[in-house]
Amino acid sequence: MNDQTIPIPVHIEDEMKKSYMDYAMSVIIGRALPDVRDGLKPVHRRILYAMNELGNDWDKPYKKSARIVGDVIGKYHPHGDMAVYEAIVRMAQDFSLRYPLIDGQGNFGSIDGDPPAAMRYTEVRMGKLAHELLADIDKETVDFVPNYDESLLEPSVLPSKFPNLFVNGSSGIAVGMATNIPPHNLVETINGLIALIDQPEITIEELMDHIPGPDFPTGGFIYGREGIKSAYETGKGIVQLRARAMIERDRKGERESIVITELPYQVNKAKLIERIAELVQEKTIEGISHIRDESDREGLRIVIELKKNEIPEIILNQLYKNTQMQTSFGIILLAIHQNQPKLLNLKEILQLFLQHRIEVVTRRSLYDLKKAEARAHILEGLKRAIDQIDSIIATIKASKTPKEAKDRLMSQFAFSDEQAQAILEMRLQRLTNLEQRKVIEEYEETIKLIHRLKTILSSERLILNVIKEELLSIREAYGDQRRTEIVEVAPELKIEDLIAEEDMVVTITHTGYIKRNPISLYRSQHRGGKGKIGIDVKEEDFVEDLFIASTHDYLLFFTDQGRIHWKKVHEIPQAGRMSRGKAIVNLLNLGPGEKITTILALKEFTPGKYITFVTKRGIIKKTALEAYSNPRSGGIIALTLEEGDELISTKLTDGQRHLFIATKLGKAIHFPEDQIREMGRTARGIRAIRLNKDDEVVGMEVVIPHTSILTVTENGYGKRSLASEYRIQNRGGSGIFTIKRTKKTGEVIGIKTITEE
Repeated sequence: MNDQTIPIPVHIEDEMKKSYMDYAMSVIIGRALPDVRDGLKPVHRRILYAMNELGNDWDKPYKKSARIVGDVIGKYHPHGDMAVYEAIVRMAQDFSLRYPLIDGQGNFGSIDGDPPAAMRYTEVRMGKLAHELLADIDKETVDFVPNYDESLLEPSVLPSKFPNLFVNGSSGIAVGMATNIPPHNLVETINGLIALIDQPEITIEELMDHIPGPDFPTGGFIYGREGIKSAYETGKGIVQLRARAMIERDRKGERESIVITELPYQVNKAKLIERIAELVQEKTIEGISHIRDESDREGLRIVIELKKNEIPEIILNQLYKNTQMQTSFGIILLAIHQNQPKLLNLKEILQLFLQHRIEVVTRRSLYDLKKAEARAHILEGLKRAIDQIDSIIATIKASKTPKEAKDRLMSQFAFSDEQAQAILEMRLQRLTNLEQRKVIEEYEETIKLIHRLKTILSSERLILNVIKEELLSIREAYGDQRRTEIVEVAPELKIEDLIAEEDMVVTITHTGYIKRNPISLYRSQHRGGKGKIGIDVKEEDFVEDLFIASTHDYLLFFTDQGRIHWKKVHEIPQAGRMSRGKAIVNLLNLGPGEKITTILALKEFTPGKYITFVTKRGIIKKTALEAYSNPRSGGIIALTLEEGDELISTKLTDGQRHLFIATKLGKAIHFPEDQIREMGRTARGIRAIRLNKDDEVVGMEVVIPHTSILTVTENGYGKRSLASEYRIQNRGGSGIFTIKRTKKTGEVIGIKTITEE
């Protein structure tokens, strides 16, 4: 007979598929993902069970970590010792777990990323809360399975009196899937469970009144609730985390510092400080003079000293943008349920935990009932024996052997085997009146216990009440305040949050160059001085417009073709005092032949304000300022122009002023702004002034009382006159002459208002 195994041919694709699936399921079930019932991965469960078996409880002396590691890998977890030790270390770190399950003594690492001491130096014991995970494990509350070599039994899950999965969270990468469950506050989680017990139909939104969001061990802030709500409803969501920082002044009140006292979860403090130092060195962030780590046993404290006159809010926003002082946490509520990975929502996690506790309490009650009934049976026998003690003693004395005595007790007095044995083992001191009374009292108490246990087992509502009472006692014993503060509005860092607000001198030349410079660059001088060169222009160029605006202000660029472009002042290139700046055509997305005619600077798009336009052919239009608050990169239509017409002037108005419009042939019209009705953004407009055949509009000004009008001609002549000298007309008229035009003066090229000061 041939004992050799006959090979069976298989397709390599099928074998690879089968082997890979076996490997994947082994990693998913046996290593990487936690069980929804106790929130533990196999390695953590085995560590706690091994410590429990060694009597390494919270109220017992510490034991060497190496001892625990040896027991775990020798009995239950046949993997590397460092993997087990790393799991022990993490369960002992108060910056990793919201409620540490192991009480460590020695160096267990730090938030700076320092490694823990070797396992031969550190000592551990179970944390007090971990004891609640293992409570009642000796009462047949959970199933036990053979260990890796079938020499011992280990629990498939722990009884877990509190929802550890949600309270301490879990993270792990399996094959083709991952979990990332954040920790939560114990008090809030238990409140949510109690609400679910009291109101099984409760919605997730209502549960969020009790469990508002994650609570990380390192504190900090969570910004916005949308990510939390998404995670609780679908099992997936992203939350924004921020460090807790405050601004402090030195004793003299001259310098300010940013002090960081709490970090986002899992941020390495030492690496954060290194990153800030790099940003300062690279000049990505300017304004920081010194960084100190003042952390001690009292808590975390990073001090970032600022240079004089720096704006701390700007620096802080730059730190949020460029460092891990602001991070995101991707929530994935994936756990093992019935030996399969399942993406769960908030209510499902709580429901599955309650189902587990119902089973545990039921099995515990059955175990206690069995023990109580056995004890009641013994006590009943002792009670009967005490009532006829003289006959019992005589029977025992007349027997030659213990077996004979036992048989006589069973036959003569109808005791059971267990009762007869208990009577024989009874000490003589039990015959005193006091001891007799104790037996009777114990019997009565045991009968009450049996009745109570049977009542509990008869109703799931009573079982839930027991669970509720146990949850309340855990909340009372271990509950604490929330550490992570939830802020309603999610942080949206705008570029302005990173730029200091300061006044800038914006300069535009006739040929279309623009630049900005800090106003501080132009020092104040006495009257009669030489001044400073503000810009170096070519012979044919000159400064056409110059104004002061804040770096946070908006600049609205209007083109001759009736389009509007939108920039912030800080987006205008900052150039040297002698530089011409940058060509506007390279800054804006202008069309062929399109030119900028007007630039308006404003702080915000205020309701009740208007933009008033006038075209070369005398068409005027007034539109609400708010209509232009969202332009696109290529600009948007400011007004619709007829063929051959072009935009000449644009003014910011409030609807209460007077307008003054002049033409190249010397005509002008003066009328109230309220004669123009408000129109839509793309409207064409209405007639402002009736023009002669060869005439065209050259300018428009907003006039107020005591305003003078300066009219300038192409040959350099000018005339200044009070606006009040021009009678107010109705819009659309032919106007009156503002200047006598001759060959000597030439045509009018523009007008400007002059305000008396």
